[in-house]
Amino acid sequence: MTRRVLVTGGAGTIGAAVVRRLLRDPTWEVRVSDQRQAPQWMREGCEVHTGDLRVHEQAREATDGCTHVIHLAAIVGGIANFHKLPHTLTAVNSALYDAVIQAALDCEVERFTYVSSSMVFERATEYPTTEEHVWDVAMPRSAYGFSKLAGEVWCRAAHAEHGLPYTICRPFNAYGPGEMPEGEPGIAHAVPDLIRKALSGQHPLQIFGSGEQTRTLTHIDDIADGVVTATSSEAGLLEDFNISASDELTVAQIAQIVWEVCGRDPDAFELEHLPTFPVDVVRRWPSVEKARTVLGWEAKIGVRDGIAQTADWLRGVLAASS
Repeated sequence: MTRRVLVTGGAGTIGAAVVRRLLRDPTWEVRVSDQRQAPQWMREGCEVHTGDLRVHEQAREATDGCTHVIHLAAIVGGIANFHKLPHTLTAVNSALYDAVIQAALDCEVERFTYVSSSMVFERATEYPTTEEHVWDVAMPRSAYGFSKLAGEVWCRAAHAEHGLPYTICRPFNAYGPGEMPEGEPGIAHAVPDLIRKALSGQHPLQIFGSGEQTRTLTHIDDIADGVVTATSSEAGLLEDFNISASDELTVAQIAQIVWEVCGRDPDAFELEHLPTFPVDVVRRWPSVEKARTVLGWEAKIGVRDGIAQTADWLRGVLAASS
């Protein structure tokens, strides 16, 4: 049976990976809604809706006729973005939840998958961090973490009052081809920032903070597969999942991997430590047992291979634009 899924924010980095994953399965028809220009391959393979999903009428138009929604549209970015645009991202993300979830209720979709964030666990005290810890962890200090947690509350509230059939997916430390680094460090995520610096010849390599902070890098193709698997699974209904790899690495270790896959001399590796931001998560290491046991899903792409792939992509983009 063919299912039609709306992917909001489908022209973004994770959104495009989700769309590619859906298009590999002939049981899905895909509609993308985004304010950005969809790439040619997406326009050829999908129905494309262009509009502002904060507007209820446009959200309803985008959702009409769809059996499923995967909601990715949001203001995201790296750590500097969280501190630079706290009111904007809170206002925009909340308006999107309001309109898109209402549209999903109006159109009686079979499943609403909300793509949340590991930042809901910004102040985690349990490692590896299980999904159940969301009920005990202190409220995020960052506006971004709070806004993503608010989306989870919106889903559960819409289910409690109106029966919204939801699934919550929390990606951890997404990286991969597609996200361009920004001129201002910290606006994009760490991996593209570090790759750009390494390819430019920067020495020593600049990072924020001590480098002892840990992250669990998860390739966007793994995240996309996890999100689609959760959306398709009957067992995923009314559940939340950490969608993540399992290897905890320090930022310094990640920087060294980037340095080496970019072809820099391993013996010359050196870091310069820049002052960090008021909210810089010290440790991020999720439990992935629930996704493995309930969904039968786990990440497959190793960090070194994934970063090498990302570096090759960015090297090609930079060469084409020079």
